[in-house]
Amino acid sequence: MPGHRRGVRVRQERGRGVGLVLQDALVSLDPLRTVGAEVAEPLRVHRILPRDRRAAEVVRLLDEVGVPDPGERAAQHPHELSGGLRQRALIASALAARPAVLVADEPTTALDVVVQDQVLRLLGRLRSDGLGLLLISHDLAVVARIADRIAVMHDGRIVEEGPTARILDRPAHPRTRALLAAVPGPMTRGRRLSDRAAARTATPTSAESAAPPRPGGGAAVLACEGVTKVFAGAGHPARTAVRDVSLRLAAGEALGVVGESGSGKSTLAPLAMGLLPPDSGTVTLEGRPWSGLPERARRPRRSAVQLVQQDPLSSFDPRYPVGRVLDEALRAAGERDRSRRRARAAALLAQVDLDGGHLRRRPVELSGGQRQRVAIARALAPRPRVLVCDEPVSALDASVQAQITDLLPHLRGELGLALLFISHDLGVVHHLCDRVVVMRDGAVVEEGPVERVWRAPAHPHTERLLAAVPGLPPGSAAGERPHPAHLPGAT
Repeated sequence: MPGHRRGVRVRQERGRGVGLVLQDALVSLDPLRTVGAEVAEPLRVHRILPRDRRAAEVVRLLDEVGVPDPGERAAQHPHELSGGLRQRALIASALAARPAVLVADEPTTALDVVVQDQVLRLLGRLRSDGLGLLLISHDLAVVARIADRIAVMHDGRIVEEGPTARILDRPAHPRTRALLAAVPGPMTRGRRLSDRAAARTATPTSAESAAPPRPGGGAAVLACEGVTKVFAGAGHPARTAVRDVSLRLAAGEALGVVGESGSGKSTLAPLAMGLLPPDSGTVTLEGRPWSGLPERARRPRRSAVQLVQQDPLSSFDPRYPVGRVLDEALRAAGERDRSRRRARAAALLAQVDLDGGHLRRRPVELSGGQRQRVAIARALAPRPRVLVCDEPVSALDASVQAQITDLLPHLRGELGLALLFISHDLGVVHHLCDRVVVMRDGAVVEEGPVERVWRAPAHPHTERLLAAVPGLPPGSAAGERPHPAHLPGAT
């Protein structure tokens, strides 16, 4: 029975010797159990405390990781908590058995900058208290803020390792230098973040030589005027997700929408798409009414505005190869000739730097970056005027994020696309967008040219968001990309 004894020892170490915090707290926490039951489980499994003392320890643990009203939160289910509170509850559960080491696997990737800042402060405090921390992340700015040492991996191997300051200032391996160069920031506007020669899988497309996009002007291709959306759930008070929002997107322009979780920014996507009716206010597309119409009146114009989502895998039929995914989009756009659809599908893949061999592959066989390129190709199939991008790069690693971030301006310049870019990543928004809209509690609190907002924010909430952005240290080998607060003329 040596194998059995080994398994018992491993189970004893899990949670007690090493704790684990995963990326997606909502998936990691049992939706049928309260938060308190989740945090109490390690106390029970490892027999750390008797039953009559566990409830008090759960409250103490939740309080230790900064959960407000811990007694009340312990009685709630995961879906009743915000993303930041769920992540804190997951950390409390990982700490319950008092491990010596905490493994944190992308613990802040899906969080907005303010909540990310809070979680990083918590992890830093735990480390200062003597906890060993193994932080796995694709965000070098996050790693630089909290790690003593960095190990860089490529193709399953560690290619460079050393003290954080040395890795950032004097990276020795080309992969490390490429990762540092891929971090978007205030000094990266107007230049590529990725090496196209290394990234592409097809011959250069016409986008390779496209003129750089210019800020849009003239008539609005998409506009919201005084739009409000209220959600009323059974047994819950009504919640105003979007409150009297007005914005204007000109042809060829890139407009960023930023804000904390719950600010209402993601509700703008279905409102702009005409998938969600506003309770008041109007949405217009190409100067004509878009909201308040029956679907049969909207359908002929749907090709003008297309959506690129955060998780393309969940938006694809897993049974369909890429060729059929694109074919379906082309048929919906009105292309009846089968041979022309095949040729157009191959051309769409070339436009996003994928070769025709990907037409036969299923989404599950593709990398995250390849799936996102297919999602963009599908959105381009009906030749839209507007792309609504809802967190399209937040789940990608730094190098793949850089490739997609470089691809969008090329497509914008080549096709004259307008981008409504919704994101919690302020660095990407600054790199990509001409103007930015800052939202809080459903309302727009600041709007203006992205350079002006970054250098001289007018609203305290904007200042707070910018101050929470993790940045690479000034003077690092990342290429003069200091934190926004270090910019000349910044407030």
